[in-house]
Amino acid sequence: MFSGVINLQRILQPTTGEAANIVVPELHNLLKLDPYLDAYQDEIRRRYHVFQKILKQLENEEQGIDNFTLAYKHFGIHVNHQTNEINIKEWAPGAKAMYIRGDFNNWQERQYPFTRDQWGVWRATIPPLSDGSIAIKHGQAINLLLETANGELVDRICPWSRYVQRAEKATVYRGVFYNPPHDEIYQFKYSQPKKRDRLKIYEAHIGISSPKEEVSTYENFRINIIPRIVKQGYNTIQLMAILEHPYYASFGYQVTSYYAASSRFGTPEELKALIDEAHKYGLTVLLDLVHSHSSKNIVDGINMFDGTAGCFFHGDTRGYHTLWDSRCFNYMEREVMRFLLSNIRYWLEEFKFDGFRFDGVSSMLYHSHGIGHQFSGSYVEYFGLATDTDSFNYLQLANYVCQTFFPESIRIAEEVSGMPTLCRPIAEGGAGFDYRLAMAIPDLWIKLLKEKKDEDWHMGHLTWTLLNRRSSEKNIVYAESHDQAIVGDKTIAQWLFNEQIYSHMSVFSERTNTIERGLAFHKMIRLLTYALGGEGWLNFEGNEFGHPEWLDFPRVGNNESYKHARRLFYLSDDENLRYKYLNVWDKAMNDLEEEYKWLSAKNTVNKQILELSE
Repeated sequence: MFSGVINLQRILQPTTGEAANIVVPELHNLLKLDPYLDAYQDEIRRRYHVFQKILKQLENEEQGIDNFTLAYKHFGIHVNHQTNEINIKEWAPGAKAMYIRGDFNNWQERQYPFTRDQWGVWRATIPPLSDGSIAIKHGQAINLLLETANGELVDRICPWSRYVQRAEKATVYRGVFYNPPHDEIYQFKYSQPKKRDRLKIYEAHIGISSPKEEVSTYENFRINIIPRIVKQGYNTIQLMAILEHPYYASFGYQVTSYYAASSRFGTPEELKALIDEAHKYGLTVLLDLVHSHSSKNIVDGINMFDGTAGCFFHGDTRGYHTLWDSRCFNYMEREVMRFLLSNIRYWLEEFKFDGFRFDGVSSMLYHSHGIGHQFSGSYVEYFGLATDTDSFNYLQLANYVCQTFFPESIRIAEEVSGMPTLCRPIAEGGAGFDYRLAMAIPDLWIKLLKEKKDEDWHMGHLTWTLLNRRSSEKNIVYAESHDQAIVGDKTIAQWLFNEQIYSHMSVFSERTNTIERGLAFHKMIRLLTYALGGEGWLNFEGNEFGHPEWLDFPRVGNNESYKHARRLFYLSDDENLRYKYLNVWDKAMNDLEEEYKWLSAKNTVNKQILELSE
């Protein structure tokens, strides 16, 4: 095993002549689709060259990317079931010493020391007990103990932990030895669906998927929510906030443990059962994957894991995201690449997820993280020095792993800048995503509802925004997502109905102009967006029936209340409430698309639509 920074010094700055000689197998197809990219083909070739060089290095030094991305099977804490030994392997190049301790040894500090190799990889073996049984019992609390360069002893959670928990009244999480008996390990029963186009995505958060004022569970979602999704005509579920995150109100975007399914919702086996249940109905299940940044937590995160700022992240200012108050990965560090690419394979292989929504891709792609940058669409913005091409190459590798080992997987980029080639094949010099999110459209609707009278809506501008996308790169479109539901913002239903959403949604109450307009606009905004805006559709749970409340997770500012951290599904089931009309309309849209299949239709009528709307 080789550890260290991928050596890109020779290939980062090829001369113009060298770039012209770099072969990108299907670049001609990309340039045919978009001739304006011809002026930037040297940079496209250079990016592809770096990607190929990395693959070649992994082939020579790591026995190939297949072996490289199976690291989750030997890094971290594993039981040898033939000998009942526990083998532990960690990367911590800045540490002076490492130990493991926990409930199993009464938290003694130095009983089990590790040995270090030249690459900063530490190993230890815990022998079985005298009776031959495993020394650590399933469910016991454990932590790593590291001695930093300055001699300080610090507790850390294993970065590869499969399960972490917060003890009652504790403020931080701790590692848990996860080794359930064989008869408690979930066995998948149903096959995964084939890769589909025409995605109709139901975006959901496990914890809020109940009308009760509590944190809901994987089990509740499996039993009560999946049937609702099927009934509404969706074919894909996108699960948020699965990777462990101590701060519940972060919506899952401040991750601390990348291999641990959030324990606040249940066990990993219960999550597997949920995914298998979705597959039973033929649903595709996507994971919201956060590789764009990481929580800055130290004790229960991976920040400062070995006592240095540069273990998993850039050690200088490049390693800090000032807007999100989080850490930024050093994607070209070999062990960081191993950790993240193996993470992709872990979720696809062990949990049978069918793909990912990659969070924060715009932030990854630019050294500025896009902060304060209003993208004009000029190609100079995408192929100049502002672009973080380390991140672009990492995304190529991530998509390569998915399509090579899981060819039926689906990858969606949360990306707002419009980076060309992002959703084109790697063989063309692209990043390899299947879709990007059409993030400008929800902003359009909110702007119109907030700032314009109905009679001032310009149909030409509206239609142009709905159709304005790269024709060769597919989009997932939505009228609103979880972003608009968070406290401080308002959903489309809240903008339309205002205070009457609480007083006039009974079928027995007066059908006011506000209610009439609200019902009509809510339906038409969603239908227009669905029909014109992209090649896939997304709805955030509750918005299908105009959920009347915002999302506000328990925090000090609301006295740790769960009142607004839930979804009131019963509103759409009540025959005496007008929410049912919006819910029925939502299902009718999905049924209509299923009949006419417009999401996969070739867009041949844009010109005529634009002419008619002017």
